[in-house]
Amino acid sequence: MVRYALEVKGIVQGVGFRPFVFRLAKELSLSGFVKNTSKGVSIEIEGPEADCKKFIAALRQPPPLARIERLDAEKIPPTGAKYFVIQTSSAGARNTFISPDIGICADCFKDITTKENRRYRYAFTNCTNCGPRFSIVKDIPYDRANTTMAEFALCADCKREYEDPYDRRFHAQPNACPVCGPQLFFYENGREISGDPIRLFSEAVSSGKTVAVKGVGGYHLACDALNEEAVGRLRKRKLRYDKPFAVMMRDIETVKRYCEVSGEEEPLLASPEKPIVLLKKKPDCPIARSVTMRNNRLGVMLPYAPLHCLLMQNHEALVMTSGNLSDHPMIFDDSEALQKLPAVADCILTHNRRIFRRVDDSVSIVINGKVHLIRRARGYVPEPARLDGNQSVILALGAQQKNTFCLCKGENAFLSGHIGDLDEADTAECLEREIESFVKIFDADPQVIACDLHPDYVSTRIASRYEGKLPIFHIQHHHAHMASVLAEHGLTDNAIGFTFDGTGLGLDGRVWGGEVLYGNRADFARCGHLLYFPLLGGEGAVREPWRCALAVTDIACGRGAALSLFPEYLEEAKILLAAGDKNINAPLTSSMGRLFDAVSALCGIRKTTTYEGQAAVELQQVMDESAAGAYRFEMIEEHGRMIFDWRPLIRAVVADVQAGIPAGTVSLKFHRAVAELIVSAANRLRAEKGCDTVVLTGGVFQNDFLLEKSMKKLEESGFAVYTNQLVPVNDGGLSFGQAAVASARIRK
Repeated sequence: MVRYALEVKGIVQGVGFRPFVFRLAKELSLSGFVKNTSKGVSIEIEGPEADCKKFIAALRQPPPLARIERLDAEKIPPTGAKYFVIQTSSAGARNTFISPDIGICADCFKDITTKENRRYRYAFTNCTNCGPRFSIVKDIPYDRANTTMAEFALCADCKREYEDPYDRRFHAQPNACPVCGPQLFFYENGREISGDPIRLFSEAVSSGKTVAVKGVGGYHLACDALNEEAVGRLRKRKLRYDKPFAVMMRDIETVKRYCEVSGEEEPLLASPEKPIVLLKKKPDCPIARSVTMRNNRLGVMLPYAPLHCLLMQNHEALVMTSGNLSDHPMIFDDSEALQKLPAVADCILTHNRRIFRRVDDSVSIVINGKVHLIRRARGYVPEPARLDGNQSVILALGAQQKNTFCLCKGENAFLSGHIGDLDEADTAECLEREIESFVKIFDADPQVIACDLHPDYVSTRIASRYEGKLPIFHIQHHHAHMASVLAEHGLTDNAIGFTFDGTGLGLDGRVWGGEVLYGNRADFARCGHLLYFPLLGGEGAVREPWRCALAVTDIACGRGAALSLFPEYLEEAKILLAAGDKNINAPLTSSMGRLFDAVSALCGIRKTTTYEGQAAVELQQVMDESAAGAYRFEMIEEHGRMIFDWRPLIRAVVADVQAGIPAGTVSLKFHRAVAELIVSAANRLRAEKGCDTVVLTGGVFQNDFLLEKSMKKLEESGFAVYTNQLVPVNDGGLSFGQAAVASARIRK
């Protein structure tokens, strides 16, 4: 007889790991115990050597939601124990992981749709294989007392399930039923309405109303996605005039009737993470035009909470967008919801299970058969990314737009969920609260701070509070983008990095965004960039792409041609150009994102915008992929760098537009020019540096056409090409890249 002490680290709490261990020990007739600790799970087993080794081998095939990061086994003296038991959790240093919030499993779906089941139509049904996790946990170890479910005492039936190791609800911390668990409530005009809340919701939506629905990580605004009038009314109230809404559909069969669904997209939709997936709409898709506006893709998710499953029984497709006013964080607090949401919603469907932290929906897209996360949140957070080689506790504070932060503890990088744009005070407050929560829950007091170069970012100002207390790394924006890819894929050698986005402060004090870098996680050199042009009127040029078009046309074609472009803005254009001549409020930029904006405005597609990236998105949407031809950039050299001269391209665009060439053709020829530029510059750098590893990153590469074509052309030229997948390619992944740079520089 031998005895082993085992320590298991990873996502091993709240995912059915202990009952799995218990059943395995019983099958092999081993004695001992298993318990949750703040480090993970501790196990001791005693029995014949061969059976103990079988047990240890079987541990490496854990339940579906578990993830083992490390398993240590040590022989200890036998105690003569006769039984195997599950012991009470113990506290201590916090080194365990927490499972993300996971969509409803097939067994629980069967429970809520089977009339004979005691949980029939119960909106808070869950088990160890599904349900809320991170949104309700206050502390670890992950036990009911440390969640918001502590407020609900288990009834006798639920207690029996909770204590039975052979039941799938054994130690399912959110376990509940209609007798003892949370309940639904329906409000209209500030007062509670009696009756079945599910039925009241259906009646309200069917009559064209908007209902605020409290979900897993916050409130959504729901209305009939087939009702043009209802969707239009929601847009006006929410002050979200053009940005597409996400839609929830009843089941995969419904999705296939409305959208094209590939072999990779279907399992992603149905996965436990249940992200929003950006799908191509079918030509006859009946979704209201106001849902997607000019976008050819539709953001679709399947019901992921039992409540959603019940709501969708009477509806094929519902708009399901964040419960907030545009640019503000999603509301998750009940008192705030009752105070603010009546301004945008006719009714409120809520419940009394408290949400401890806001968790947005994740957004994904499949490109070249691979999943790319555009927003990493519910279903994925707080599962850590790996930052190999890191030995420090690093707090990286991210960017101003699409903010996330990253708390690294050793090789585990805990990337926060989507925080949002820090221009609003309540979003900045959300960032600070979440940082405090992460530091506590992962027991990770920062030793190093990483932030952006830009001194006016809210995240940079937060970093400045640590001045004189901790080392602070101010990291160039585009180097952080590049490092995020290198770290995600475990690359340590030098690479060629194309970092194309809208805005990032450069080392020369100018606004970068069309960059080719060469380097690694610790260091980089700027090898090329777009020819600079002025942002006329400063930040206003980001919101008004016609100003970018005016600036590039003035440089490429002359003042007269520029002033003839936009007669409706003629007087303003004269003032802007005159100010630009004197370098007044006209910072220079090399931004590829702004060049996309300029071409969009030249085509007449989008002269002003209501959300970030809109002009570039709509330029892609009008593209005619059957058209012929391509524009071109000239490559010139200046101070040892490649300068991507867009002047001949702009002259060709202006000529085509004046000749009446369709915008779809202009768009395609421009996209091809950018892809050809990438390949040409990569080949030139390979000849110079001897490097055939290429990284594509930055918000411009959310453009699936550009990413797909660029990768294909590069791979055909013999390059190994990498881009972000698990970490967002946009500024949502920047904090991970900042952490990677800081870690590499510390070690260097």
